[in-house]
Amino acid sequence: MNLDKVISGFFIILAMTLNFGFFYGDLNSLEHHSKYELFAAIIVNVIATTLKLGDKTQVGSVLLATSLVADIQLIAAAIVWAIAAYAYTVNAEVIAIIISLSGGALLANVVSVILYVGDTLKSKR
Repeated sequence: MNLDKVISGFFIILAMTLNFGFFYGDLNSLEHHSKYELFAAIIVNVIATTLKLGDKTQVGSVLLATSLVADIQLIAAAIVWAIAAYAYTVNAEVIAIIISLSGGALLANVVSVILYVGDTLKSKR
């Protein structure tokens, strides 16, 4: 068993599940979406991104790209939420922006997990 692959796979899948946990809920209410879960999703996504930096394969490049997309979208969602909470009001449009950004990050994480599983299945023992 390759410990590096185990740790990398753990963080890739944890990033996706935390992102899904934040995304899942009523789209009209931020009470169903925890700011702490968004923060955890950002931190785990950044950790997963740093773990993908050393891979010099073609699949590794695509995995890094999907991780960077997820990072940018989750950070953008957090910035929008912070600006709306402290400078403006949080209305339905802001909620929709936050949730849709996290949904885009979730899609990037799903692609990342699919590529990771495909690469794992393709690799020889």
